[in-house]
Amino acid sequence: MIKQLLSNKVNLLFFFLGGIFVTNALVAEFIGVKIFSFEESLGFDSMNWSIFGVDGLGFNLTAGVLLWPVVFVLTDIINEYFGARGVKVLSYFTVALVIYAFVMIYFAISLSPNEWWQVESGKLSADPSSHIADMDLAFRKIFGQGLWIIGGSLVAFLVGQVVDVFAFHKIKKITGENKIWMRATGSTLVSQFIDSFVVLFIAFYIGADWDIVRVLAIGSVNYIYKFIVAILLTPVIYLAHHYIDKYLGHETAEKLKTEAAL
Repeated sequence: MIKQLLSNKVNLLFFFLGGIFVTNALVAEFIGVKIFSFEESLGFDSMNWSIFGVDGLGFNLTAGVLLWPVVFVLTDIINEYFGARGVKVLSYFTVALVIYAFVMIYFAISLSPNEWWQVESGKLSADPSSHIADMDLAFRKIFGQGLWIIGGSLVAFLVGQVVDVFAFHKIKKITGENKIWMRATGSTLVSQFIDSFVVLFIAFYIGADWDIVRVLAIGSVNYIYKFIVAILLTPVIYLAHHYIDKYLGHETAEKLKTEAAL
């Protein structure tokens, strides 16, 4: 049975794309706790924008934004070949795994730390400046993200996926099989716009008493970054289509696309 399952190219393609999809979403959730300066990471001075009256804005982003564009590109590729049902199955499965992962993390946080690990293991580095006074506190701070941030991220992810699927098929009905860039990149730009603001609204407007102007300002900066990345990744979508069609064969690929559009 397993041999038969894995010998089918369509099944293997779904497993492969689904595995990358789920892995990127999970890793994005975990690394999202880090805030980094995009400009300084590239060796430039940080920008100092003013949006909606909020000053000092630059591309200060969560590390998760490195992977979320990949997730949304995969969403469009999976949507193309496996339809809305394929995207929804993977999205719900991903949310369930993220929730499970964070439950396990909070369980790990609640465990009583070994005294040596908590105090001494952080001093093993030869560089005194890198010593960690309390490893357990560091563990809690890194992995113990606020529930509002987790909730906001998951809701934004699900809403973004639903919007992406809807926009993708609406655009495809208008343009037909042509203009892959329009339905793929276009649907991503729409879904990422909503995602950028939903997560901040839930995590910080509701969960941390930010004023709505700051949410809109920071959300706008995040969306500008996602907009640029979505455009830059457009050639990747065409490249993926080329290799998938070649792997499946023209007849099988066209059959999958037709069924996915129903």
